[in-house]
Amino acid sequence: MCSGDKMEMELSQEHRLFRDSLREFLAKEVEPIADERDRKGPLSKGEVLEFFAKFRKLGIGYDPESLSVYFEDPFYYGIASEEISRVWASLNVVLGMSFPVVFVNLASDQTKDAMMPKLEKNQLIGCLAATEPEAGSDTTKLKTTAELDGDEWVLNGTKTWISNATVADVALVVATNREMRMQDMFLVDQVNSPFETSELHKLGWRAAPTGEIYLRNCRVPKDNALSVMIQKALSSGGMVEALPIAASISKLYAYMSPLSAVFCLMRSGMALMATGISQAALDASIAYARQRKAFGKPIGKFQLIQDMLYKMAAITESSRLLGYKALYMIQKGDPKARYMSSLAKGYACEGCVEVTYNAIQIHGGLGLSDEYPLERYFRDARVMTIPDGTTEIQKLIVGRELLGKGFSAYT
Repeated sequence: MCSGDKMEMELSQEHRLFRDSLREFLAKEVEPIADERDRKGPLSKGEVLEFFAKFRKLGIGYDPESLSVYFEDPFYYGIASEEISRVWASLNVVLGMSFPVVFVNLASDQTKDAMMPKLEKNQLIGCLAATEPEAGSDTTKLKTTAELDGDEWVLNGTKTWISNATVADVALVVATNREMRMQDMFLVDQVNSPFETSELHKLGWRAAPTGEIYLRNCRVPKDNALSVMIQKALSSGGMVEALPIAASISKLYAYMSPLSAVFCLMRSGMALMATGISQAALDASIAYARQRKAFGKPIGKFQLIQDMLYKMAAITESSRLLGYKALYMIQKGDPKARYMSSLAKGYACEGCVEVTYNAIQIHGGLGLSDEYPLERYFRDARVMTIPDGTTEIQKLIVGRELLGKGFSAYT
């Protein structure tokens, strides 16, 4: 999709081959079971690992071999986010939110010894633990603390609405470093630093496990602080040598905090995830408008139906372009990646709510039936506007980025 400093509107041949292989897999292995399995609720750990094993055959995963391709070019990540979500959004959540496992290679010897064998087989599940019961959008008010005690950090706090919490082997926990009086992230693994979890249920993404994490005097090796891991990587030759990611992506850490850099990729992925849901709803609506008859003719001939389809198509195409534009900036290591990823996330996630709403309206009573995927698309879309920063927070980030320093709405 990218050539030099120009952003092309067409996928490269390699990207198309990857997308087509993924589509074939999803049509054969996932689409036939998505509706029925989603009704049963959160995937078990065994089910997640089965999907991870299948995705690895397509080159999708966080094991060192897959990662060197999957994140060397972030467009592969974007294509996967869109295509998987077009079929089953919950599955994309499970896969996408497992990304903290990539930091295992930079962690302490204890964590590497326990976790690397699983990671090398793409059988390691991760989660990002940021949100708290009294701190969601305002990440400056987190109460989880990390206090240094000898060669270990002692973590205390509660995290909530954490994707993959109940099945995760590794958690990247955002906490306040009491020594430095600043936020940091700490890699916690269930073998050396076990933590308790409980399950939460939600409107959409029903098959994606979500829960609370309880950290009670949880002891973590000193080397598992993300600031320490990044510094170690930089001093030993650079992030690229330590993690097989594009050199340009590592530049983001020079412009923004580690949490903001992580959110750039996550929010771009969320934008394309929303695009996938919108595309699924649009495709279903086009097919239905062609074959469903009312008043003696296909409903697709009615102007109001065509008006809805127009709006749905415009939102879907715009969301796709914004999402890939954000990934393009991330690939370049452009400091404006924060602005573009928030713009893409806010627009695409709000947009897919409108698209799925119209899709249900076009389908009438059938759109309300749980025998068809339209109601699942709508429920999944409605969740999209909240995780990884609500739409309101995205607007404030975009506003601050447009206006410059001194115009932050947070203060």
